[in-house]
Amino acid sequence: MTTDEIFSHYGDELRSVETELLSIFESATPIIPLIGRHIIEGGGKRIRPLFLLMAADMCGFHGKARALYGAVIEAIHTSSLLHDDVIDEAETRRGNKSAHKIWGNQIAILVGDYLYSNCIRIVVALKDQKIMEALSVATTRMSEGEILQLDKTGDSSITADEYFTIISAKTGILISTACRIGAILAGQDAERKDALAEFGLKTGIAFQLADDILDYVALQDDLGKKLGKDLEEGKITMPMIHLLKTAPDRERQEVIRIIRETVGAAGSGAVRQREANLKRITGLFSAYNSIEESFNIARGLVAEAKAKLLPFPDSKYKQALLAMSDYTLQRNK
Repeated sequence: MTTDEIFSHYGDELRSVETELLSIFESATPIIPLIGRHIIEGGGKRIRPLFLLMAADMCGFHGKARALYGAVIEAIHTSSLLHDDVIDEAETRRGNKSAHKIWGNQIAILVGDYLYSNCIRIVVALKDQKIMEALSVATTRMSEGEILQLDKTGDSSITADEYFTIISAKTGILISTACRIGAILAGQDAERKDALAEFGLKTGIAFQLADDILDYVALQDDLGKKLGKDLEEGKITMPMIHLLKTAPDRERQEVIRIIRETVGAAGSGAVRQREANLKRITGLFSAYNSIEESFNIARGLVAEAKAKLLPFPDSKYKQALLAMSDYTLQRNK
């Protein structure tokens, strides 16, 4: 299957996931479903539920429960986005005004908390201990990753290991959990559950790594956010880590200075300076091959992810999972 064929094949079920997602936003407090509609109508490919559906199919589970669990996974992801947008002071999300810009920081944070707690309520009611454990591990890891990312804001001494800890928690763990739940629903043995979870983890890390690279090189309309946003927010990602490690000391000190003066700078003069700094950084990326080397790491992760599916017999659903792993590297750049 091509990725277009995959999204088409699962289109009806992903719409069922969105219906279930709306139900997770249901509340006697009117502003909660209002925000839910704003977020869901804003779009999104529903990548995480899609991985759950594909994993369940490959393992032989086709029951209705998977749409609900897919919605739970997407609700947890949405909750993290609500919190992230407040922390990052993001103006938009997928081209629309961020929820906190419309309803305020306090409401956005509390609605994010509501989603987390409502997901816990739903999963507890379904009484599947293994799925409860998987989701509790995932949400804990996600919180730890966000805290580490905040702690490392603007920190030019961040290591590659710390960076991968952050993105494995930020993106990898929830895709991993989606894949694991697909295997749990199908009653797979521990070895296959772990293999699918590892596939999802490595694919998710590669997905976030590619996203971080594209922050510097994608066409802005395709990426859906302002280029160089990570630098502006002090997020030191793999291209910058490679540059800091590879460049000679004089240019390394220049990069450190750029990071220091770019993070949190405000005013019209700051905008012009940020643009100049971004141009200089992208020039250095080119000089020291930081973008291509970062993509090479992502390619290696995808290869490792795909190897985790070797224990599973070939099927169109296995091919779909492999294709979606490749998709992480095939977005616009």
